[in-house]
Amino acid sequence: MSARFLISLIAGVALGGPLFAQDAPKGVVELFTAQGCSSCPPADAAFRKLVERGDVIALAYHVDYWNYLGWADTLSSKENTERQYGYARTMGRSNVYTPQVVVNGRDHVAGADLNGITSKLDGFVTEGKGLTVPVNARIKDDELEIKIGAGPGKANVVMVYFDREKTIDVEKGENSGQKIAYLNSVTDVETVGMWDGKETSLTLPANVMQKPDLEGCAILLQSSTVDGTPSAILGATVIMAGKNI
Repeated sequence: MSARFLISLIAGVALGGPLFAQDAPKGVVELFTAQGCSSCPPADAAFRKLVERGDVIALAYHVDYWNYLGWADTLSSKENTERQYGYARTMGRSNVYTPQVVVNGRDHVAGADLNGITSKLDGFVTEGKGLTVPVNARIKDDELEIKIGAGPGKANVVMVYFDREKTIDVEKGENSGQKIAYLNSVTDVETVGMWDGKETSLTLPANVMQKPDLEGCAILLQSSTVDGTPSAILGATVIMAGKNI
């Protein structure tokens, strides 16, 4: 277990602010975007609407393969790009694109197609492919408690850390001259446990040290393929630092 994980999860308590857990969200929407992609600002705007809805967990992964166009995305990472390629392999695709949205780890939609994203979320709920396994998290005293309900299958417990909002002045590249506010941009992803279909509780220490700039952490119950690439998300919740509510 990394110090990054432990540090991030104690910050709300260290600051004296409340933490909240978002229970029973409708789904998880993952946007793959880039500051240097001219097609991405409309998708970033659609993504903001999803965040503001409040009934989905929306996470933005900035990829690095557009950095050669003259502007290196300040929020991008090769790990975000690897996650997108992992989804492509899971879905039997030979390529990736931006802006792309992956819904519940199961299927993809064009990132700016808000109606398509909403329809996909609704369809998965109807088909029983929504977030069917309850996941709850809370800070209690010096511990982080994660409780996961029962359900079919096996999955990993995945922590996704994100910044709530970053405003970037894009100085070069296809979006040169634009000032764009990015929401829920992912900074790190790590697996901290496994779930075997039974009711499960994970208790992790929350008193290692302070990290006052914590903004958000999503907890995903995510299955994977035999080669370890990300697949269907079965449950999820979010824990936020009180100063950012």
